[in-house]
Amino acid sequence: MRNRLLRSVLGTVLAALVAMGVSTSLSGVRGDTTQAVTEWPAVAVNSAAAGAGS
Repeated sequence: MRNRLLRSVLGTVLAALVAMGVSTSLSGVRGDTTQAVTEWPAVAVNSAAAGAGS
């Protein structure tokens, strides 16, 4: 009886750890894609310097 209870508790703990690991890894993937920088930085153009050469 004691061995069955121990196996049951260990199985439940293992299942909970696997579920937490899967949910953490999935949320981590989503978080990485939302933090990605997809735009080039804006560059200020000095109009006086640009017109000086022409």
